[in-house]
Amino acid sequence: MHYEGPIYRPPSEADSLLIQATVGCPHNKCSFCMIYKKGPLYRARSVEEISEDIEEASRTYGANVRTLFFPAGNTIAMPTTALAAICRLARKKFPRLERITVYGSSHYIAEKGLEELVSLRESGLTRIHVGLESGDDEVLRRVKKGTTSSEQIRAGRWVKEAGLELSEYVILGLGGIERTEQHAFATAEALNAIEPDFVRLRTLIPKVNTLLLHQIRKGKFEPLGPHQVLRETKQLIENISCPTTLRSDHYSNHINLGGRLPEDNERLIKEIDHALQKSESEFRPFFVGTQ
Repeated sequence: MHYEGPIYRPPSEADSLLIQATVGCPHNKCSFCMIYKKGPLYRARSVEEISEDIEEASRTYGANVRTLFFPAGNTIAMPTTALAAICRLARKKFPRLERITVYGSSHYIAEKGLEELVSLRESGLTRIHVGLESGDDEVLRRVKKGTTSSEQIRAGRWVKEAGLELSEYVILGLGGIERTEQHAFATAEALNAIEPDFVRLRTLIPKVNTLLLHQIRKGKFEPLGPHQVLRETKQLIENISCPTTLRSDHYSNHINLGGRLPEDNERLIKEIDHALQKSESEFRPFFVGTQ
């Protein structure tokens, strides 16, 4: 098995076999992300190389593989024919395989279009994890996400129309104090338009070697404290009306929220209100600049 550069996977893929399909991230400009800032440069591994790893994993793990995740940061950006080929091979080599998953940003999903997404689903791809981050165009511009709310909605709708499962990730606090309300409301609007299978919450933690941390140190970005993040979360949930599953499966979050929306909205709001009664000192430090 061959791996190059940082290998990250969503918490929901903790039990998945990881076979690297791409290296790095083709965008690599987001101000909050430090994963690939020091390289390696983005490239898609060849189908031949990936196939060798699939063959080796098949000999080693065989029928035990139920879920498979193809890292790295934006595997949906690789050529559709290549991604389809490795999906088909994986389905052949792992007879009990139930799910194949990749990371994919909205811009590269939109470049593929509905027809290519359908072909990927037919080849065996099951789910795409998408970093929505925010539905507010100004926040997206400031963090250099490289997409817009309208493009994210279009890409998300195509994923769903193609018959693929969709996890959309939201970064709480990404608008800072200045745009917390716009971030919450616009993100809820985007999610309502997309209707993803999952909404997964992350809370902003400034990282070393990022533009965002530099902006904080220069006083150009004011991060939210725990109570402010909770209030932003409350605004987000109150305005999500589409049917979806909410998860906060990440160490960065101040509280663990989970349920079906909109039917569990009232319970989730009560949990947030209860947490707001606690002192901010009871939560993890809201700003960890050395992490």
